[in-house]
Amino acid sequence: MPTPLTQFKRVVFGRPLASDRLEHERLNKKTALAVLSSDAISSVAYATEQTLLVLVILGAAALNYVIPISAVIVGLLALVALSYRQTIFAYPNGGGSYTVAHDNLGAMPGLIAAAALLTDYTLTVSVSVSSGIAAITSAYPATAPHTVAMCVGAVGLLMAVNLRGVRESGIAFSVPTYVFIAMMLLLIGVGLVRTLSGSAAIPAAASHPISAPIGFALTFLILRGFAEGCVAMTGTEAISNGVGAFKRPSSQNAAITLGWMATILGVFFLGTSVLARHYGVMPSATETVLSQLGRRVFGGGALYYVLQYATFAILVLAANTAFADFPRLASILARDGYMPRQFAARGDRLAFSNGIIALALFAAVLIVIFHGDTSALIPLYAIGVFVCFTLSQAGMVMHWVRSREPGWRWRVALNGLGAAATAVVSIVQVVTKFTTGAWIVVLIIPLIIIALRRIHRHYEHFSREVAYTGQAPLMFLHHTVVVPVNGITKPAAGALVYATTICEDVRAVYVEVDAETSAELRRRWDEWDIGVELVVIPSPYRSVLKPLTDYVNGMLSRDEADLVTVVVPEIVPRSWWGHLLHNKTALFIRTAFLFRPNVVVTAVPYLIGRAVRLRDLVSHDELLDEADERAMVS
Repeated sequence: MPTPLTQFKRVVFGRPLASDRLEHERLNKKTALAVLSSDAISSVAYATEQTLLVLVILGAAALNYVIPISAVIVGLLALVALSYRQTIFAYPNGGGSYTVAHDNLGAMPGLIAAAALLTDYTLTVSVSVSSGIAAITSAYPATAPHTVAMCVGAVGLLMAVNLRGVRESGIAFSVPTYVFIAMMLLLIGVGLVRTLSGSAAIPAAASHPISAPIGFALTFLILRGFAEGCVAMTGTEAISNGVGAFKRPSSQNAAITLGWMATILGVFFLGTSVLARHYGVMPSATETVLSQLGRRVFGGGALYYVLQYATFAILVLAANTAFADFPRLASILARDGYMPRQFAARGDRLAFSNGIIALALFAAVLIVIFHGDTSALIPLYAIGVFVCFTLSQAGMVMHWVRSREPGWRWRVALNGLGAAATAVVSIVQVVTKFTTGAWIVVLIIPLIIIALRRIHRHYEHFSREVAYTGQAPLMFLHHTVVVPVNGITKPAAGALVYATTICEDVRAVYVEVDAETSAELRRRWDEWDIGVELVVIPSPYRSVLKPLTDYVNGMLSRDEADLVTVVVPEIVPRSWWGHLLHNKTALFIRTAFLFRPNVVVTAVPYLIGRAVRLRDLVSHDELLDEADERAMVS
């Protein structure tokens, strides 16, 4: 019968899936758009606002720059999308930045891309969730004091849904994504119609205030606004990373979905910026730009609240893109030996469970540190993305040059242009955002690379250490078994029975902390007379572990034994609370000898109230008879 924990796990996460179900977990184009594009599409909820936040120093004149900046970003988006379309067909099993850079540029560029992606996926969850909660606090200001708790709760919910598996999470996320798409189309459509019909209040063209920046300062400000607006492009490479998650033909379906995603994102981002310009909407400390646009276009009625709920839902669910790609990247790195191997294993539901849990923990920590403030997290965001864009497209240039496939020249030109453009954007982002938080990312990425390289060196060293290529003859060692006992008990008797089956040289060891107790034990042991020597070790400081380890180490150093097995009786209570009433001496003994060569530790469990006790735990006479039989054989 399943344990309560197992039953709870099945209710929350679903029943385990067999490995041959993996093909059925793949996504069709409509579901994949929700799973892999929600990050990119949802960024329109804050991309225009981030640009205006930088330009707000210009006053109303900031609205004059938002549309040109947005148009440039949309053009860059089209270029990157076309470049990644080439990657999808070149890498039908998934061509993320790490894979492309590692294969074509070498290990170090690959690790730079991996570190940047791991950082950005974590920030994706933090920023998306924080921004989604901001949509709720904009509609209901009274909930603002609970921002951090709501953010952490949303991350936990995302983790639980993703642990149920890719297909189920996609189905759960499809509805909010498509509701948001419908509401944005309605918002932009109605807003533009009202603007063109003259029913919308359009502010007069603003001129620069006298104190507004000019010259270099103005140029730097515009570049900074451009860098902040580029958060709209985060998540663009998610589809290229997840080609393997699509139903067959994977590459064709992924390319079509990428085209849908880029088109929707471009229309929404440019449309939001146009509406912000025409309605004269500026950032507010208490209400998002999208919320203000919703109030202007829809009024305060039901459509406004549907928009806010849809924005909240897609922003929270946009983090699902990271929950889909972070574990997948971690599994690839683990298979290459750059991350712990546990990240390469799929869980019961065929999801990379360890990666999902790790991402949720990292994101929750960031949210708590930055108090769920989107404006504080955004400056850290998107820098890693453009580093990855650059490395991926530079890797594709090398791929086409080496493969010389038909049409390779124009493919080189396309990917080369994309690499150059995103490299410039990367530099602009680092320079303009460095003092406002980008320095943290610039510091973290090298630290992650160092950690990945150390893990890789560990696995290389481990492989050399465990490799066995010779054919050395078997060595006959002097084997001694030590059984720690605390008296004549059934658990001790069971451990002694087991010990006598694996070795003839068996010693029962009792650590003396009370002379009177040990004297009584010696008397009873002599009466038991089972043919096993009792060794009493004095312990004036009442420690159990140190005298025992010193005894075993002494045997090995004096060459009394070549190999020592420590057989530990371990009591296993019937109830969970029973574990709290017993010390964990057996666990401490196993830990004490963990790093000692030529020592093997074996636990013999004694299951209280439910054990089949080694022939009803063998009488004293039977133990003595077995000892005599072995003596006669020897």
